[in-house]
Amino acid sequence: MTDTYLKLVNTGFTRDLSKKLGLPRPAILRRFDPAKPLVPGPVLVLGKGESADDLSQLLLSWDQDVRRHATPKEKLGAILIVLDEAAAPTDLAEPTLAAGAALRDLAPGGRVVTVSRPAAEAQDPAAAAARQGIDGTLRSIAHELRGGATANGIVLANGVRATAPSVAAALRFLLSGKSAYVSGQFITVGSDAGTLPEDWNAPLAGKVAVVTGAARGIGAAIAKVLHRDGAKVIVVDVPAAGEQLARVANEINGTALQVDITREDAAGRILAHAAERYGHLDIVIHNAGITRDKLLANMDEARWGSVIAVNIASQLRMNETLLASDIFSREGRIVSLASTSGIAGNRGQTNYAASKGGVIGMVRATAPLLAPRGGSINAVAPGFIETDMTAAIPALTRQVARRLSSLQQGGLPVDVAETISFLASDAAAGVNGQVVRVCGQNMVGA
Repeated sequence: MTDTYLKLVNTGFTRDLSKKLGLPRPAILRRFDPAKPLVPGPVLVLGKGESADDLSQLLLSWDQDVRRHATPKEKLGAILIVLDEAAAPTDLAEPTLAAGAALRDLAPGGRVVTVSRPAAEAQDPAAAAARQGIDGTLRSIAHELRGGATANGIVLANGVRATAPSVAAALRFLLSGKSAYVSGQFITVGSDAGTLPEDWNAPLAGKVAVVTGAARGIGAAIAKVLHRDGAKVIVVDVPAAGEQLARVANEINGTALQVDITREDAAGRILAHAAERYGHLDIVIHNAGITRDKLLANMDEARWGSVIAVNIASQLRMNETLLASDIFSREGRIVSLASTSGIAGNRGQTNYAASKGGVIGMVRATAPLLAPRGGSINAVAPGFIETDMTAAIPALTRQVARRLSSLQQGGLPVDVAETISFLASDAAAGVNGQVVRVCGQNMVGA
């Protein structure tokens, strides 16, 4: 689906006309291109302490041009604000105001990233106030940015150092074009677990992944990105989608398995396929999902039951089988598709919201089961993504939905896929039980 308005306000005379008329002017987002730099200019690192020094050294090891003080009128690719030692709200002023003074010099597609500690783990009221204040500050900055720039935060659980592998993975993801449609969000690194890849362009090398609902849309995009990042991919969908599924498998040199995931033996068939073709399974992406929208007053049991069966009951059953199997790696990664509807609700989607809220609850409760074995489970919650499903929305409603985010546009399936690939990597092992919204900082929900 194409956003014609986005193209019009960024090309030719219509660009100048829209500016004169004061119309919304969403920017063309900076998405991942392996041939382009990680960030479009120098990285300004603000803050004091060991973490600021460690992260500066990390950026230098990635051949980034690091600044510890801003140079007036120098275009910046990113601003990193290190606040993990903030002990009181007064500690926020100096680095935050310095960042504000540099925002005008942030390049189009630039990034702002904060590093902080969780307020819930603070023992002192002043420290808790400072940490929660960072949350509000970061989200407000994200609303103020223009030119396709984004702002996100990395939260270090108590005891986690800035040198942890998952901190590096999260920072690289948030600085890169892979996080184009992620803004106003926080990624919590809960442990020092994780292994950095030998090649950042192939973080899934040697891994075997399965993607359900992979015949089209977001599922197909996930399969392609996982393949690009080095994984061998098994694509799964219902028999009715067999022809499209085969095309996706051929495109990524993967294998296709036709199975209805609501069947009792679905997980067993997937594991058997993985064992026969590759000998093991490392990554499971629960993408398959359906909608059967109706106002609750008109909802019937069939619509409710079918959505629950596909979107959450199947995942619960499959995860139970996976965790009991020797085929699924002890350090396996599971990523489930939730939705902003499961966080904020949506008119006419009580069944869908219940199922996607259920995914979030499942992820949080399953995380402690995977952590002792070195595994992880996380959820990705897309907002308005340009797919065949959203293309069916009435035109006016679709335009409004696109503009209801800080980035003033819909995301692309690849935006969801990039976030999933990050969470599926060994480098992100310290991120567990989290929900990452891919919504352009949608103005609905938390």
